[in-house]
Amino acid sequence: MRDFAAHTEPHRRELLVHCYRLLGSVHEAEDLVQETLVRAWKAWAGYDPARASVRTWLYRIATNACLTALEGRARRPLPSGLGRPSEDPAAPLTPSFEIPWLQPLPDDPGDRAVRRGTLRLALLAAMQTLPPKQRAVLILRDVLEFSAAEVAGFLDTTPAAVNSALQRARAGLGGLSVDDVGAPDDTAVAAVLDRYVRAFERADVAGLVALLTDDAVLEMPPVPLWYRGRDGYGAFMDRLFAMRGPDWRLTRAAANGQPALVAYCRDETGGYRLHTLQVFTIAGSRVAHNVVFADPAVLALFDLPATQPAARASDGRP
Repeated sequence: MRDFAAHTEPHRRELLVHCYRLLGSVHEAEDLVQETLVRAWKAWAGYDPARASVRTWLYRIATNACLTALEGRARRPLPSGLGRPSEDPAAPLTPSFEIPWLQPLPDDPGDRAVRRGTLRLALLAAMQTLPPKQRAVLILRDVLEFSAAEVAGFLDTTPAAVNSALQRARAGLGGLSVDDVGAPDDTAVAAVLDRYVRAFERADVAGLVALLTDDAVLEMPPVPLWYRGRDGYGAFMDRLFAMRGPDWRLTRAAANGQPALVAYCRDETGGYRLHTLQVFTIAGSRVAHNVVFADPAVLALFDLPATQPAARASDGRP
């Protein structure tokens, strides 16, 4: 067993990322990685290193386990993938937990092999619209860069069929690509987030709106509403501060290779209680997209403190 673990454990995290890309769910990806390792353990005596590396062999098992799991399952969308943006900032904030929403993946500093941009939420949401086998081919070929022959071996098909599925998958992404995306450097992103935090903690809606692109998107799974543009974004933020009050604390986080903030709202005790995780797309010096996650099951993935103290030692605010 130690020999098996020594060969397979180094691949556990990248298998989790692979299963997550296919499934759109961290919880399901964790289950499928475990299933992959169980299948691999049972087949370990028959593994032939002359035919494939352990990594390639594990990817084949994981891919097929995920495709089996996806049979008959609905895709995992974001709200912006379900219809037109809302024009009513006062629309009821009724969560739809019956929809299997796309989940964010906590960043891992050890993910050095993950190409920049290939985990971004907008790309994963677009991938979810593809048939599962096309999704698998796209990920295996364009993200992981396995050869057509290798992928054909994974899926018991031909290289020609793999190439055909890859062309259809690329066409189905609606203009998005798995290629590395142009993004601001870390200093520019930090500057935008610093300004966003200062405006949010002051409940400064005008300041927040000034940081947005013209067609910025705000969406809030599990609430199926979403807003596009500065007016809609700003009107919703007015509503948020009217509902929850103007006193907030924000801390930094990261998900899907994107910058994120964790919002804490002041409660009746004077402390600050966990409210949402906000995952940003920054374009130039502006916020282009903010996906706000409020599902407690999603927040639990990030192991976030449930509260923040009533005052910061550095600023003395009450």
